Amino acid sequence: MKHGKKYQDSVKSFDKQKLYDPREGLEAVLATAKAKFDETIEVSARLGVDPRHADQQVRGAVVLPHGTGKKVRVLVFAKGDKAKEAQEAGADYVGDEDLVKKIQTENWFDFDVCVATPDMMGVVGRIARVLGPKGLMPNPKSGTVTMDVTKAIHEIKAGKVEYRVDKTSIVHVPVGKVSFGVDKLEENLNTLMDAIIKAKPAAAKGTYIKSLVISTTMGPGVKVSTAKYGV
Repeated sequence: MKHGKKYQDSVKSFDKQKLYDPREGLEAVLATAKAKFDETIEVSARLGVDPRHADQQVRGAVVLPHGTGKKVRVLVFAKGDKAKEAQEAGADYVGDEDLVKKIQTENWFDFDVCVATPDMMGVVGRIARVLGPKGLMPNPKSGTVTMDVTKAIHEIKAGKVEYRVDKTSIVHVPVGKVSFGVDKLEENLNTLMDAIIKAKPAAAKGTYIKSLVISTTMGPGVKVSTAKYGV
């Protein structure tokens, strides 16, 4: 893959072989941010798990202290009082069969997160095939299948992020924007890493966090030492 001049200049601004401590790594990443927009800072952690085994799945959600800097559009599947509650809590879209039909027939995905009350999961299950691959399927583990829709909406709007290990044993999670600065990004990063460490499966053997890379939307990845996290 051929990279542009800005990317190549960014690569030269730090030592590709060095393992930075988390704060230094964030400073190096911020120095690479060359885009004209406020780039997202993403963390990629390679974990010592085999995601093919059900007992080695790593999945969950955590509220970042400073949020992600992104406006999140929340869709809630609910009926009656719960639908009213969701509207009052600030959900962007609330409905039941009507929204399922809209997604099915119009291929409509103008939302970022789905929340559902447990009684709606039978209906939502009809579109699991389209929601699943996009990472939009409500799930009890990430707190998006719940009767407490107010709490779910408030947490998501406040900066709740989901993490889930992919087929290659890597977790990709946004931890904020370039404009946040090092202090806020470091707090978000530490909160995320604490959550991932707490989610370590009992069946995982050996080193749990094998490597950690931080990057901006358009920039190269900076390798970060995992020693601080002690796993």
